[in-house]
Amino acid sequence: MMPLAEPLSAYPKYWAECYGTAPFLPTTRAEMDALGWDSCDIIIVTGDAYVDHPSFGMAVIGRLLEKQGFRVGIIDQPDWKNADDFSTLGQPNLFFGIAAGNMDSMINRYTADKRIRSDDAYSPDDKAGHRPDRAVIVYTQRCKEAYPETPLVVGSIEASLRRIAHYDYWDDEVRRSILIDSQADILLYGNAERALAELAHRLSMNEKIGDMTDIRGTAFVRDTLPNGWTLIDSTRVDRPGKIDPHNNPYQSDEELAAATGGKCQISSDKKTHDGSQVVTLNFLPKHSKTERAKTVIRVPSYKKVKSDPVLYAHASRVLHLETNPGNARALIQNNDGKDVWLNPPPIPLSTEEMDEVFGLPYQRVPHPKYEGQRIPAYEMIRFSINIMRGCFGGCTFCSITEHEGRIIQNRSEQSVLQEIENIRDKTPGFTGTISDLGGPTANMYRLACKDPKIEAACRLPSCVYPGICENLNTDHDPLIKLYKKARKIKGVKRILIASGLRYDLAVESPEYVEELVTHHVGGYLKIAPEHTEQAPLSKMMKPGIGSYERFKTLFEKFTKKAGKKQYLIPYFIAAHPGTEDEDMVNLALWLKKNKFQADQVQTFYPSPMATATAMYHTGRNPLKGVSYKSEKINTVKKLEQRRLHKALLRYHDAGNWKVIKDLLLKMGKKNLIGDGPNCLIPSSPNDHKSRSKQSTQKFITKHTKQGYKPLKKTFRQKKR
Repeated sequence: MMPLAEPLSAYPKYWAECYGTAPFLPTTRAEMDALGWDSCDIIIVTGDAYVDHPSFGMAVIGRLLEKQGFRVGIIDQPDWKNADDFSTLGQPNLFFGIAAGNMDSMINRYTADKRIRSDDAYSPDDKAGHRPDRAVIVYTQRCKEAYPETPLVVGSIEASLRRIAHYDYWDDEVRRSILIDSQADILLYGNAERALAELAHRLSMNEKIGDMTDIRGTAFVRDTLPNGWTLIDSTRVDRPGKIDPHNNPYQSDEELAAATGGKCQISSDKKTHDGSQVVTLNFLPKHSKTERAKTVIRVPSYKKVKSDPVLYAHASRVLHLETNPGNARALIQNNDGKDVWLNPPPIPLSTEEMDEVFGLPYQRVPHPKYEGQRIPAYEMIRFSINIMRGCFGGCTFCSITEHEGRIIQNRSEQSVLQEIENIRDKTPGFTGTISDLGGPTANMYRLACKDPKIEAACRLPSCVYPGICENLNTDHDPLIKLYKKARKIKGVKRILIASGLRYDLAVESPEYVEELVTHHVGGYLKIAPEHTEQAPLSKMMKPGIGSYERFKTLFEKFTKKAGKKQYLIPYFIAAHPGTEDEDMVNLALWLKKNKFQADQVQTFYPSPMATATAMYHTGRNPLKGVSYKSEKINTVKKLEQRRLHKALLRYHDAGNWKVIKDLLLKMGKKNLIGDGPNCLIPSSPNDHKSRSKQSTQKFITKHTKQGYKPLKKTFRQKKR
């Protein structure tokens, strides 16, 4: 069964609760004075503009800590060129909480082609340049300069996905754990409400932050291994090297364990005459039983994974095997002489706790200092509602599972309906449309394993790949009931579903598809098959295109029944690991055959810690057992080829005609060039240009009524 956790509401309130609830968490000394505060207990530093809304991390964490009784201040988008802005609220009594923001600062600033973006949706008026690269590291250093003795706690998705040595796309090399580079005291990964509440209360009782080594969902530097723990080398979990090597009689116990797949029992009872501790490692046979809760797995060191791609893929595989909070073990990795210890993931929040978090007293608007300025990320979500967290899809290019976990955490029906009423009554500009009722995935609400014991013991990376697990409950009835009740709320005219739909799950419930199509599609429904070819799909852990076709059949059936004109808008990824040029040509042909023209397309972006990023960096497949002889996969790394794959998704663009033509000729596919119905591109780019002038309606992905048809030749062309 899943381990028990202390409820968020179990802690006694801190004494500063007497100050009550702040209208907005203060960002200046003047705002603190107005609240009667002489100091902050906790200060959150963030790379995003402060929006007091449950979709913004600083607001969730700040309001949660406020409810625990602490005085919380916000330093948002500080000038990082010196430490002045980091001392504007004074020294916090307990700690600095440091976050890059809702996005990784590098992904926020650079495109998949490593070009600098000209905008930042989380900044006022969409202006870029309000946060540094690698914001967590920079902010931590500035906080340390301002107040060297104050504990530093790092979090957010940027820290979460860099908790161990990781491949960095922008440096094109493996970097150390961000805990080492930032020199923070502790790192909180995933949704950190539990860890933050516990850490704050323990600090308030004068416990040293260096002694807090038992909080789940945290990473920290450890000098010695604790007494009574069993150390397992990661090669026992997933062996990357040769099988059954000869034992070296001169090896230490730890080296012998690594070489044979055995393990070490750690004891530290002995002390020397000067009081120092003696740690003893005793070798245990490979098949001896150990207590999982007191077992730590040593993964290859930073130096080893930096120099050996196979060991990097192996370490990535082991990390992802240890992500289920029901059975995950602690991990340890040496980073340039310092051991980074990762405790198991946090226990998922209960429905009552989710309701508590989303029911905190958010103002649901940006801080008043941004009056008259647009914050695009807020504009996008101000009328949307998050009904759940987590995703069990396991898509290898996505980091949701690594950050939020694969166990779905649901809000209650009443909590969601209450938030709709709050939007209606309190959010400026509401005209009756809820723009989204979803989450990381639109239709995983209340879906879970049928048996909690199986769920706690499962070590599979996905519940829906290569097919839907027989133990997964796919009943969409709770979601259908939620939709129906939401539509009945007075003042609500329309509720749209904008979150990504898991269509392989949706087809298991035709009733859900009918409900969705009849009432919740605003003309276009976005779904993400990502590709049509099996080679890249198998590396993405996505279902075959047949699942899309089955959903399309239901979508069109119920659209016709409802008497509406609605379209599916599929999304695809170019240059994903495992993709060959021919795969992209076949995808382009599928797009043309199905009459789709994409105006904006996405290229694979190797984000830290994702399984697909490990594939990109190593050329190996961590979804299977990794060894020096295991499967090698094609990776698209050269900028020219990445752009070529992207161009194939926009086969209809005259600007891409030449590069596609050159590729087709190189591949011996001249038959795909011409004016026939089975050709991918016309004989001349002029046909592209003529057709583009006829099309005036633009979409991110555009559906065309007739698809590509070459124009009839003009008299001048015939004469030539």
